[in-house]
Amino acid sequence: MDKELGNHDHHFSEQDLDVITNKISDLGKWRDIFSQQGLQFKDTVVKKYQDSRKVEGDSEDGVVTPQSSSIKSRSHFSTLNVPYSVPKACVVPSNLDGLPITLETAVALRKVLFGTAFQVFNYEWKKSHFKFRDPYSDLAYALEAERGGARSIQMAVQAYVIKYLLFTRNSDVECNNIKRLLRASAKEQENALAAALSDILWTAGEGVKSVVCSVTTDCYFAPTIDYKSDSYTERLQLFTFTDKGKLQDFITEYIHCFKGEGSHGVILFLYSLLLSRTLERLHNDMDNTTSHLLQLSLGNFICKQALINLMLTGRASPNVFNGDLQYDDQGAQLKEPRRGVLARSDVGYLYWNRHELEHDKLPRVGSMLKTPKLPIWLCNISDTFSVLFNTNRLLLSDWKMEHLFDLYFYNGQLSQTKTVRLTIDTHSHHWEEGMHEKGGDSEKRFPSVEMTVRTKWEGAAIDWNGTVPFF
Repeated sequence: MDKELGNHDHHFSEQDLDVITNKISDLGKWRDIFSQQGLQFKDTVVKKYQDSRKVEGDSEDGVVTPQSSSIKSRSHFSTLNVPYSVPKACVVPSNLDGLPITLETAVALRKVLFGTAFQVFNYEWKKSHFKFRDPYSDLAYALEAERGGARSIQMAVQAYVIKYLLFTRNSDVECNNIKRLLRASAKEQENALAAALSDILWTAGEGVKSVVCSVTTDCYFAPTIDYKSDSYTERLQLFTFTDKGKLQDFITEYIHCFKGEGSHGVILFLYSLLLSRTLERLHNDMDNTTSHLLQLSLGNFICKQALINLMLTGRASPNVFNGDLQYDDQGAQLKEPRRGVLARSDVGYLYWNRHELEHDKLPRVGSMLKTPKLPIWLCNISDTFSVLFNTNRLLLSDWKMEHLFDLYFYNGQLSQTKTVRLTIDTHSHHWEEGMHEKGGDSEKRFPSVEMTVRTKWEGAAIDWNGTVPFF
């Protein structure tokens, strides 16, 4: 059997590599346990597998396999080699003078994300990156967002991409036209993504210091029985910036590390976000209702509200109401205050969930999130994320403008082939005539997108301008 393993030319899929990585990581864990007890762990098959991978190290599929000889003196560790699935094009050189990640930092990141250091991201998360629609198309500004836990992060970044394209680049040019978003070139897409990522990281760092994580070819700490290896967290270098311009320049230069297929781009951005905020401030941001930032739902990890608020406001508060809550519903003082949103941010947040409404559990989003500085909203509609925006930066500064206006809607799905224009009329209430009718599909009678808009503009009539309502 060993002979067959050494001779056959295997071609592994991403899922296969994940399974093999986890199994070999487990072998490494048991090797440590056995060695601590003075026992011998026979590694014939593992050794055969490593030897076969040495021949494939620079294969045409772009898979980088770090060899023991390539781990430089700064790494110091001759660790168990595992299949390394980040393509060469998405790996930065190890000589860029970033700070190598430590085991302590890696454990802390895992715990603040999952609550344990032995949980790793699944395949859906690892394949997630920031990918635009085709350049020069009507959706050239738009990121693709597959269904899954990473979608909320992709759509939050989408909101900041829109901010850059509409209101930041060439800000001296007065133009309220949707055409500012359309027909972007590939270079403009990259610049917009770099600006969006930088903006979020800089806000999380309170405008003082931010951190960017990049994968290298070196491994910086040895595996332990208390930490599960994932083959990329152990290879991170951390780059610290105290100037926003230099931060954005660095991300622009290495933007392929976030947008390339196989780059683990969403996870790298998430790590960068947490380290920019600092682990100490993260724990201070959260209250006793939230101990970590991801939760398991239907077999996948999704972002808790604290992580969403961190991307929007720079602070990982777990609630959507204004300010910090000192008293409960009965007026009794809480042992610890519940953390809410302290200030308006550039991008807002709207929330709607039909199931929670039917059970009278729909949380009320406070005005700090409902009324952002710019007319862009990340929308959580029944746990699915999308964006709404208006092209006039002054929309929310003059109530007269909110009588009749347009909102543009994008949900990140490939099935959406054009930006949807919704016309909002806050003086008409004819939609309420059918509110008390029984029977029929409630989603067709009252589409969730419309109900989400009405959490901000109560009673508004909404015209889809010829588009069949969907979500």
